[in-house]
Amino acid sequence: MPNNNTSSPSNSGRETQIKLSIELDENRVPEKLMWTATEGGINAEEAKAFMLSVWDGAEKSTKCIELWTKDMPVDEMKIFFHQTLMSMTETFQRATGDQKMADTMKDFCDYFAEKLELKL
Repeated sequence: MPNNNTSSPSNSGRETQIKLSIELDENRVPEKLMWTATEGGINAEEAKAFMLSVWDGAEKSTKCIELWTKDMPVDEMKIFFHQTLMSMTETFQRATGDQKMADTMKDFCDYFAEKLELKL
């Protein structure tokens, strides 16, 4: 995915934001997920699931947020995971230039889809 919607200081002084809005039920389970990324042209779109991973350079660890609404169908969750794995594979290749490992990751994605009997 392009890195258009990040918020980081730069020489231009520009800043942009990605916003999440989560409506919870009485048990604090997500009922509705909305997101906005104005720099990317996304204005309050609804989502059924969301995953965010950020790298903490000081701790050398990944912090994650994974949310999905209680009405997210399992079959769609499987597709969401497959597409996320594919996206991570492409990002890994672009970020590292390691084509051999990216090909291995792609093989796993194909295996994942086959085992889940996903219709791609």
